Amino acid sequence: MLLTGCRKTEGVAKVRIHVDNFTVSQEELPQARSGIADCNTIKAVTLAFYTPDGTEQYKVTQVKSDASTYTTFGDFNLSLPMGSYTMVVLGYSTMEGSPFTLTSPTLASYTGEHALETFAATQVVNISSTEEVNLSATLSRIVSKLQVYSSDGRTANASKLRVTLSGGSKSFNPSTGLATDNNGFINTVNISAAEGSVSNSITFLFLNSDEQTVDVVLDVLNASGESISHKEVDNVPLKRNRATILTGSLYNASAGSDFTVNTEWLTSHNMSF
Repeated sequence: MLLTGCRKTEGVAKVRIHVDNFTVSQEELPQARSGIADCNTIKAVTLAFYTPDGTEQYKVTQVKSDASTYTTFGDFNLSLPMGSYTMVVLGYSTMEGSPFTLTSPTLASYTGEHALETFAATQVVNISSTEEVNLSATLSRIVSKLQVYSSDGRTANASKLRVTLSGGSKSFNPSTGLATDNNGFINTVNISAAEGSVSNSITFLFLNSDEQTVDVVLDVLNASGESISHKEVDNVPLKRNRATILTGSLYNASAGSDFTVNTEWLTSHNMSF
């Protein structure tokens, strides 16, 4: 991600911003770099500058699906008065019912149903003259991903999966990438698998430390929102920028009670509930 400045005025520096690349860690690959416009998971980019007392000097959001919000997705042009600022850049996915808000350098939140994939970068920027300023930064993924795979086929009456987390949050501190609370939350997702097929459900969350252990409760819901299958998995290990995969029987209440926990950063092991 690069920043650059726009037209020059009295006592104001030109700043032009270009979001160029960021670090992406995938399950099979240690690191991958990609242009932000080529990353399918990033649907919007928010750029903001804050003064030392936390006052918002500038904020703008580009939405990839709305060409009226940008000329080139990831490129920004603006002017800033001379002074010192904290620059915050966030790239994130979007979904109806899951609005995203950036409040300050230390608080951003998904205020709706789900947390989504999120990348962040912050840095101090000093504007000391009216000369054009070019800046660069790298966006890094700051969420943890929990995937729940069923080892059995979806039953006809299974409509949604409710995932209850004992820790983590949908809010985070952009300056640290860590959760601003550790209260946990409930994430309910539709089950898209066909009847008789195995399912895969995803929950994103922000952790209160780089590695964190949470308890997970899984409830399969019918169309009326009633739980028809209840599973509990304790001490699930999570890590920022990593996927933890739970695999087990979701739909057959009489099936075995072991869920396999598979992560990239810990040896896989079975967890009973």
